[in-house]
Amino acid sequence: MTIAPRSTRRGINLSGLVLFASIFSASYSTTHKKNGANAFGYNPVLRPRSPKSSGGNRSRCNGLLYASKKTTNSGGAGFGGGFGQSSKKKAPSRGKPGRGDLISALNDEDSKKKESKSFSRTFVKSDQEKLLNDLAMKSSQTVIGKAVSKSPQYNTPDMDPFWQLLPSLIATKFPSATDHELKRIAGMVEFSLGVGKLDENVVNDPWRPHSELHAFMPGLGETTPFLDPSQLDLCKQLSENYDVIVNEYEALLEERFDSRGRDRFQSVTSMNYESGWKTMVLFYNGHRIKDFPYKLCPVTTRILESVPLAGRIAGFNRQQPQSGIPLHSDGNNMWLTCQMGVKVPPPIRNDDGDDVPSAHIRVGPETRHWEEGQCLLYDTTYEHETYNAHPTEERVVLHVDFFNILKMTKLEIEVMQHIYDMREQFMKAEGVAKVGAQIL
Repeated sequence: MTIAPRSTRRGINLSGLVLFASIFSASYSTTHKKNGANAFGYNPVLRPRSPKSSGGNRSRCNGLLYASKKTTNSGGAGFGGGFGQSSKKKAPSRGKPGRGDLISALNDEDSKKKESKSFSRTFVKSDQEKLLNDLAMKSSQTVIGKAVSKSPQYNTPDMDPFWQLLPSLIATKFPSATDHELKRIAGMVEFSLGVGKLDENVVNDPWRPHSELHAFMPGLGETTPFLDPSQLDLCKQLSENYDVIVNEYEALLEERFDSRGRDRFQSVTSMNYESGWKTMVLFYNGHRIKDFPYKLCPVTTRILESVPLAGRIAGFNRQQPQSGIPLHSDGNNMWLTCQMGVKVPPPIRNDDGDDVPSAHIRVGPETRHWEEGQCLLYDTTYEHETYNAHPTEERVVLHVDFFNILKMTKLEIEVMQHIYDMREQFMKAEGVAKVGAQIL
């Protein structure tokens, strides 16, 4: 599967921009200000060490694309703000929301210069209103429009304007996409709005805490905690280039501090990772990190960019001796995670005098151990936890979060990337701190 590089998908067409700007400036409420939710709401839920989940009501208050205005502050750094290339973007003004602020948030300086050469028409209010009405009427009859209309808050002041805009934003970006092709996207929208249903295989699986799912695409079928890495060229490429990747990692260690003296290894989630888990992030929310020394890791970068990176991280994870990531689930069934062992500590001796692997990961009921140059592929909707029991040596893996190319179509992935892009821009326009900003 070939997905267009994110650098070629940065803009939205003019009609979508006008629609976005018009509705946003007219209907957006200042009660959204300082909303602490992430653009895609990633906030892994720490849970007690229990092999089974008790289920319960689905709660998506920290969900993928949370639909209510009255969200609570997620706390912590979180996985920031969705997708989008932001290396050249300036932070938007936190002034009064309006068309000017929104356009600034949606376009970087280069794209504005290009637009100024190709567009000289000034859109007046009547043009915007006609365009708005035409697009809204047409897109409301699509499968996405019908999904949005199922929300009890539809066309009320309590409805998040982003969702009412979504059918038109998708229709203008993907005008040839059919309702059949977008059926599972519509199911994701319904779930995010609180009116969709989970598949039976999710509800009936005690190892997948479905009450913690905040982003769900129906119809992806059966899955397992661990998946066969030989299915993916990504895993093959990583293993074949293991020695090069190790050398590039060591070169990055020499440059681990940026120009301001800040350590590039960070704790990048709202989960409390004081237990020793840090990441040198190469890609954040699907885009590159500004001023990162990619020249030191060209092979690693090329391989990571060969897949549609998802709304989390790709980078080198370090787990300190005698520490681990607490039990949690990530709550998004559209993403998969791959980890390749870069530096794995040697075995340790157990109480019976036997040598056993020192570092492990448990996903659902299955426990695996890392090997240098070998990949583990797994589904993080299952509860999972890690631990490095070695007394003195750390464990290092190359970690990649990406869209589920085993189950999702190319169009579905591109539409979801666009949705995350637009959600990020929408939240940047509302002035949410750190949304879309780099973390390093």
